[in-house]
Amino acid sequence: MLNTAVLGTGLLALDLVERIQNSPHLHCGLVVGRSPDSIGLSKAAAMGCATAAGSITALADSEETFDIVFDVTNAVAHPEHSARLAGTGSTVINLTPSNIGTLIVPAVNGDQAAAHRHISLASCGGQTSIPVLHTIAQHYATLHVEMVATAATRSVGRASRLNLDEYIETTQYAIQQFTEADTVKTMLNISPASPPPRFRSAMTILAPGAEPEPVRKLVKSAAETMRSFVPGFHVASCAVTNDTIRVAVEVTATRTNMPVHAGNLEVISAAAIHTAEQHALARPSAMKENAR
Repeated sequence: MLNTAVLGTGLLALDLVERIQNSPHLHCGLVVGRSPDSIGLSKAAAMGCATAAGSITALADSEETFDIVFDVTNAVAHPEHSARLAGTGSTVINLTPSNIGTLIVPAVNGDQAAAHRHISLASCGGQTSIPVLHTIAQHYATLHVEMVATAATRSVGRASRLNLDEYIETTQYAIQQFTEADTVKTMLNISPASPPPRFRSAMTILAPGAEPEPVRKLVKSAAETMRSFVPGFHVASCAVTNDTIRVAVEVTATRTNMPVHAGNLEVISAAAIHTAEQHALARPSAMKENAR
């Protein structure tokens, strides 16, 4: 079982804590926040976790050794965090859109996660759209991709709002890396609608030769893979017209303590845990146990 630390105390961080506690391969050794008065720290303590205030300094000064550190803070802070953790031996899983670390999307290259010590999960929009886009790009030359993500304002916290530029840039980069599209454009809408809308990713792909039925089968296959660890993932629409593919997917949060509109948080939380568990399963002790 790997010892983990969670750096951050927002809704996403607390969902990670709950997932870690429910994982047979992970242990939550510490949850770290900025302020001792943090509501998130109080909630983490009530969940039975050791907590500390002081952000990265408190984590670096801890006498414990952590196999994995989840950074759930913000893109501006992550470079300092990664630098201070570099000599600790911890694997860093970056949930901020800072674009530092090896890009991992579990539904596409999750089997490579255990080989890397600094992992970037890009963004919630990237984790939602890339499995579909990559599947299409494996069968059709992709000339251009546009992805518009829509998130409810209630599911976009302060750190995310500070990172909008980084979110756009990192998501565009990740989509280009996984599709090899000539050009990529990404946008993010933060919707104040009431009731809050579910997280949505609308994709437009220019792919010469694309045909409706084969594309629908590809999209269906990608969705089934995603649902294996994100149950609320579903395809809202899929159409092909004149070499242009339009796909919209939505993610409904299914976690007990997560509002249904917060699919953006659920998808990246699931990706983070999947990635951490791949590290745990790759340890020699786990491999011996599985062989019995």
